Amino acid sequence: MLKVCNNPMAKFGVFALLLLTFSWLAPTSLAENKKKKPTPVAAAPAEPMEIPDFSKIVFPLEPAVPRVRYLDYFSASLPEMTAPEKKKEKARWMDRLAGVDPNASDNKHEKKPRYHLFAPYGLAVDSKGLLYIADTKVGAIFIFNTENDEVQLIKNGADAQFKVLLGLAMDDSDHLFAADGGRHEILEFDAQHKYVGAFGYSDLRGPCGIAIDKENRFLYVADTELDQVVVFDADTHAVLRKFGTTGKKHTLTDPGDFSKPTNVAVDKDGNVFVTDTFNDRVEVFDADGNFIRTFGQNGDAAGNFARPKGIAIDSDGHVWVADAMLNRLQIFTPEGQILLAFGSFGIQPAQFQALTGLTFDAKRNRVFAAEQIYGRVQMFRYYTDDEARAEIAKRRAGKTSKDADAKTDVPKADKPAGATIAAPTTEGQSTGKP
Repeated sequence: MLKVCNNPMAKFGVFALLLLTFSWLAPTSLAENKKKKPTPVAAAPAEPMEIPDFSKIVFPLEPAVPRVRYLDYFSASLPEMTAPEKKKEKARWMDRLAGVDPNASDNKHEKKPRYHLFAPYGLAVDSKGLLYIADTKVGAIFIFNTENDEVQLIKNGADAQFKVLLGLAMDDSDHLFAADGGRHEILEFDAQHKYVGAFGYSDLRGPCGIAIDKENRFLYVADTELDQVVVFDADTHAVLRKFGTTGKKHTLTDPGDFSKPTNVAVDKDGNVFVTDTFNDRVEVFDADGNFIRTFGQNGDAAGNFARPKGIAIDSDGHVWVADAMLNRLQIFTPEGQILLAFGSFGIQPAQFQALTGLTFDAKRNRVFAAEQIYGRVQMFRYYTDDEARAEIAKRRAGKTSKDADAKTDVPKADKPAGATIAAPTTEGQSTGKP
């Protein structure tokens, strides 16, 4: 045995035999390994997602007569649905020489990417139904056509100089007023969105929400730093009066004083409604600045507040209040009686995250509510008192007709003794108010 192992020829023969053996076994082993790998199964095509019918989101819930219906939202923050990205072609030397990009689109009607809302606050609607949104982080005023995806912008640096955009207000001639907390001023734009000028620098410190009395041409500005509401003449820009006491560092709680007032609204009689945010209440004044009443207190029950901010008056004089912490909208009588409350924290329709601005489109009975955290504005349809009464009358007539048909169709012999046809009732229906 030792002789064989020490023989060079013998060693070569053993090596050749081993090499031949592995050359035959290796392909077989690889083939077996390939056979053992599972065959990939094609993924089943995804079923189309069923889109919920958001038109059925109403308040109060049926069978009560609906007073508010969810319509749509505006954010431009969702990704656009586009075709799969094509593989980029390598530019040939002739294309590079000629400056031609082989990957450039030749579709002139290709949809442009939409702008994003990040922190919408102030809202306004013009006579054409266009929605104006002041975005504090983008530093621009978005102008949405609510019927399609068209968006215009009043841009910082190009159309005006913005720092901290907050409240918006629109007059009858479509002149837009915008509160800028960073500039401590109110900026004005004409109906063509051209910058007209600014005013209020010497009288304001933290202008936030604003509202305009269109009949008397009073412009109300809630100043969160001064704890006051400053009233300007919308045409001359002169200061007419001020509500509230300043210089107390947001500590006052007496009726008629404020702690961080954020927004303001005016009704058809000229009465002024102010969200006194840190005091968790709404205060009401007449057109001369005389205190009338206050309503609301801290809490989470219906009619309570936890940082009320946006406020608006609908076409029936009801007072809408947007609550930033409770994430809900509440509707009151001018006297402060709670009529309806809806909303919760979330991303679904009629759910909210940090409600701020609120405005009412009286011409079309639409309500818009801005959310800063989620970066969107939701749109609702308000059904007026007259519309609610008409719906109640329609239901009564329909029920009476059905009862009459039932009475006619049932033979007298089959009717139980003493049976009567129940009178129409409004149980479960709206009383004509939200």
